[in-house]
Amino acid sequence: MKIALNSGFITDNSKEVKSGCYFVVSNSNSKYTAEAMELGANLITPSEAIDILGLRDRIKIIGITGTNGKTTTAFLLSYALANLGHKSAVSGTCGSFIGDRQIAKKALTTSQILETISYIKEAVNSGCEYFIMEVSSHAIAQNRIEGLSFALKIFTNLSQDHLDYHKSFSEYARVKSSFLSDECDKIINGDDDNITYNRSNSLTYSFKNGDICVSEFELKNGINATIFTDKERANLSLDLHGKFNLYNALGVVGALKKLLNLDLQTISNSLKGFKGVAGRMEIVSHSPTIIVDFAHTPDGIEKVLSSMKNSELIVVFGAGGDRDKTKRPIMGQIVAKYAKIAIVTSDNPRSEDPDEIIEQISSSMPKNAIKIQNRKEAIAKAISIQNNEILLILGKGDEDYQEINGVKYPFSDQEVVKEILSKKG
Repeated sequence: MKIALNSGFITDNSKEVKSGCYFVVSNSNSKYTAEAMELGANLITPSEAIDILGLRDRIKIIGITGTNGKTTTAFLLSYALANLGHKSAVSGTCGSFIGDRQIAKKALTTSQILETISYIKEAVNSGCEYFIMEVSSHAIAQNRIEGLSFALKIFTNLSQDHLDYHKSFSEYARVKSSFLSDECDKIINGDDDNITYNRSNSLTYSFKNGDICVSEFELKNGINATIFTDKERANLSLDLHGKFNLYNALGVVGALKKLLNLDLQTISNSLKGFKGVAGRMEIVSHSPTIIVDFAHTPDGIEKVLSSMKNSELIVVFGAGGDRDKTKRPIMGQIVAKYAKIAIVTSDNPRSEDPDEIIEQISSSMPKNAIKIQNRKEAIAKAISIQNNEILLILGKGDEDYQEINGVKYPFSDQEVVKEILSKKG
């Protein structure tokens, strides 16, 4: 990564180093510092890079962390801010955006620090007041957010994920909690007791007892809820599915309360009209009803399927290779609980044998679960047997590839569905 200056440049890649340039030392490249110094680079920290670029205090950085809901929360917050007259940028799982303009393709949920700084620079130059970023547990553990000063942090929820990296749920929770230990403003899901956080300057949202609560709600046709604080009440109406998205919306309401201190109804109104994020409960077809979602953890799948428990469901899903293996049978068990028909297929097998992954998933499922390794064939099978049921295709969301043995092959659940339906006429 290289950022140009009036005189010279900043880089974090030792192969780009030239005498007199600035080399940002981070957790990921620190072993190359001696090489950079020999080539004549000036060693700087990420914080010093922010100062050299003149970005300090030029924009408010909002960090969103949690197992599920980060992406929807980020885009919903940006949408609401725009409706209230405030421009923002978003960086996360879907890539980086300024308004509707994409400035970087999807890669890591949280980029390497100099890359993030380059996005912040572009956001500042574009007149943004806010930079909203997803903060992953990997990024926290690897210090990929070093030097960033957060104006606000949002915690969505915590459930089993990434245990291949963190080794235990307690360590995963410890890493997430460390992000919430400072005294900056925070919005916390008060119904999730898996993390600890510094209560200074914190607001909680809850269905039970928090600073922002729900008194009643209805989820049949989108989301309709009455929300309240100790001083205000408001009606919240959204074209989104599920209780989990009501939680996401409450987090956004809390964030806007902290950032702008507007009345609760004005804040609630600013969320109206949001159509969701690609690959997050995305309705690809209305007749037949086919929905694509990114859910790839036991908790994520539980939330999606339980939100549609009053409908008959066909579910196509798999699990990623080279990731937490312990969650696979749990995912299978949850799908078996809700689905009329379950089809287990390949996700991103990476270096693993896809058939072995499928067997691990289906080990906890009834013997009549359908197993089809080829994902396109699995989706085609589901559509061919669909008869008024809702078809849910889970795991990949808006991904446009399938990773097999180190190669990313073009693959989109949405495009596959459209192709099959067009051939079907």
